[in-house]
Amino acid sequence: MQSNSTVLCGGFGLCGVPDTLINEVAETPSITGLTAVSNNAGIPGSGLGKWLDTKQITRMVASYVGENNVLESMYLTGEVELELTPQGTLAQRCDAGGKGIPAFYTPAAFGTVVQTGEIPLKHNQDGSIAAYGKPRDVKVFNGKSYVMEEAIPGDYAFVKAYKADKLGNAQFRLAAQNFNGAMGRNAKVTIVEAEHIVEPGEMSPESIHLPGIYVKKVIQSTAEKKIEKYTNRPAD
Repeated sequence: MQSNSTVLCGGFGLCGVPDTLINEVAETPSITGLTAVSNNAGIPGSGLGKWLDTKQITRMVASYVGENNVLESMYLTGEVELELTPQGTLAQRCDAGGKGIPAFYTPAAFGTVVQTGEIPLKHNQDGSIAAYGKPRDVKVFNGKSYVMEEAIPGDYAFVKAYKADKLGNAQFRLAAQNFNGAMGRNAKVTIVEAEHIVEPGEMSPESIHLPGIYVKKVIQSTAEKKIEKYTNRPAD
């Protein structure tokens, strides 16, 4: 894996996160300057939060960052660029790239600082604004305004699967589908980490969510499953 790459990371919160792959990169400090694209940035010490701890991320593209105060601090002091993108738009930007669509129009973010380009992209060390986002093109269709969003091409995609065969065909479990499929179809090199690896032919065709034609490598998932928040029934 090369430094200064764009890495698409599946997952939502800590659900469906490719922690084994993330941990391997975190343990390789020579890999730096990464642009990480994910719904969120994990939490301190877990998920993509590990890359923030090791300072391997220079740019983050995400839709929700409220659970990681490390990212907040690094963004406000100029250590990391942060491109905030509406959640559905982020999913579509990844999905569009996998389908060869360079850009699309969406009503999301019209009339906001995302559309006008007035949202801060990077701060200086003293907290002043160093750079702003890029203004979006606006078109009107059937009397309604839409903003243009560009696809996000990935150099690498890290995907977490419940089951995969040795040809790369992957199945996601329940809500762990989230961003994994769209990102897995949208990178030069897609690596799947799977909880269960089976022989070709053991998975029924209709159970496959990510065809192996998109996948370069399959590895065994070994990282412990993290739970972000526990909710317990009150004691009787």
